Amino acid sequence: MADAAVTITRRPHRRSEAGPFSVPVLYRVPDAMLILRMSRTVIYDLIRVGRLRTVKEGRARFIPASAIAEYVALLEQEAVTR
Repeated sequence: MADAAVTITRRPHRRSEAGPFSVPVLYRVPDAMLILRMSRTVIYDLIRVGRLRTVKEGRARFIPASAIAEYVALLEQEAVTR
């Protein structure tokens, strides 16, 4: 039996179109605490009263990046109207 030369060509691992350092779409509560510089209690209070929107996947609770942006916009709007 003749030895056959086998060439294995590997494609490089593709990352998302946004690139390797893209911004997450969903954050966990500890991430939101760091982003907003607020305590865990304050974050959960904001969620409870409906000022910070969340989504659930199974048992996990996430805060969409858009919800964080909406909350910051709300704070800016409230600051202007005072």
